[in-house]
Amino acid sequence: MKVGFIQTAPVLGDVDQTIRKIDRLLPHIRGAELLVLPELCNSGYNFESPGQARETSETVSDSVFLRYIGSVCREHQLHIVTGLNERDGDILYNSAVLVGPDGYLGKYRKLHLYMNEKDNFTPGDLDLPVFDINSCQIGMLICFDWLFPEVWRILALKGADLICHPSNLVIPGLAQRAVPIHAICNRVHVITANRVGTEGDLTFTGCSTIATPNGEVVAQASPSKEETRLVDIDISLSRDKMITSRNHVFADRRPEEYTLITKT
Repeated sequence: MKVGFIQTAPVLGDVDQTIRKIDRLLPHIRGAELLVLPELCNSGYNFESPGQARETSETVSDSVFLRYIGSVCREHQLHIVTGLNERDGDILYNSAVLVGPDGYLGKYRKLHLYMNEKDNFTPGDLDLPVFDINSCQIGMLICFDWLFPEVWRILALKGADLICHPSNLVIPGLAQRAVPIHAICNRVHVITANRVGTEGDLTFTGCSTIATPNGEVVAQASPSKEETRLVDIDISLSRDKMITSRNHVFADRRPEEYTLITKT
């Protein structure tokens, strides 16, 4: 399976310019079956006010950005996971949306909000869904979700072969080091699509990463350049949960001893 990411710098408040930037990278996606784009790709990230966050939000059903992504998926016969500043009624969510050749397939809403996101967004309410795209089962997490091992494990327990992770990471190196560890601990593939560039007082750290169930980093972008990377992965590795001949990632768990995790 050929998968990859588009590492770009969405333009705050200008979806048309963001689309043009992505368009320039499309010649490099030929042959891809699945691509991941950064967090809040339709709007940019570092809003000057809650009003700007709302002005740049879109509904899934009437999104200029998602119509564009849908056209790319149809033309290239692939699936794309992209971050979306999603408006649902009066509520804004930091969402990840899955689109395929036949259109919209589903979404995930970020559970763990980072810093000023708490001023603009409501925490997610859609649980942790897993989607069948025929070639594999995929789950989605967003940026700061990387810190919480519980959500990675739940997606793996639900059958995710690959976890797509749209991001706007600003702390150098932390998530990029953690992602291969989550891949090992859950025996899944992971695609982290980070953004680059600067918005206000934030500089994004790039280094988008693809990791295998063995923790091998098979692709990593630069810290600052807009670029696309594609790699071939063996999805069957995600379905082999044996660590040794007598140790299985899930069968050896002791959930009766983990009850503290679910206490608030």
